[in-house]
Amino acid sequence: MEGLSRAIYIAKKDIKEYYMKPATMSWGIIFPASFALAFAIKNGGRLGELAPGLIALALFFGSTSMSAASIVFERKIGSFERLLLFPVSYTTIALGKTLSSFLFGVLSSVVTLAIILPLASSHPLHPWLLLAYVLLSTFTFSSFGVLVSYMLKDPTQTMTVFNAVRFPMIFLSGVFIPLERTPLIARALSLTLPLTYSVEAMHYSLTGKFYINPRISLSIMMLLSLAFLLLTAYEIKRSVP
Repeated sequence: MEGLSRAIYIAKKDIKEYYMKPATMSWGIIFPASFALAFAIKNGGRLGELAPGLIALALFFGSTSMSAASIVFERKIGSFERLLLFPVSYTTIALGKTLSSFLFGVLSSVVTLAIILPLASSHPLHPWLLLAYVLLSTFTFSSFGVLVSYMLKDPTQTMTVFNAVRFPMIFLSGVFIPLERTPLIARALSLTLPLTYSVEAMHYSLTGKFYINPRISLSIMMLLSLAFLLLTAYEIKRSVP
């Protein structure tokens, strides 16, 4: 519990300092919302089967934007090293950074869900599962974003690298084309991407349909969250002289 309280303190600091940064707001809220509205206009005001993928996509961009704005900048100016002087473990630092991204991702999801759900073809079939999947997806993407952010050292290349990672996932994770309709090679690649399992979970909670069993999606996202946290802690420890 002491480690958790310290992680929350780190998250509060990040939110206070980076919450309203232009990069965080534009890629975390404005871009996903604009993306959803663009497809709604194109489809005559309805999103249909695109709604689950767009929700997962919004969570993905929102959850990774905070870490892109904070960790890389802190490492560039040297303020991240101050955290290493505190009596906290490397895992606590990784968790604190993940929680700040998670909280911002939840905020961005509220905005996006308010736009997407009214434009979906029907009401969510499993609304409580939708809430659970939104929270778990947000945490998974946050831990992924923290890991990628920590591996970057040049702030000028942050969005270039992040988008090089994020945009291929959009087309391989079933956001626009269901996995069962994709070529076998693309389908195999999609199973290695965290966004895929979020999209599948959203499909099930909204429509009851799925290609990957929702229990498998749930389990894999939980395992990925833990793995990303531990890998970040390991990278932090490895970088300490």
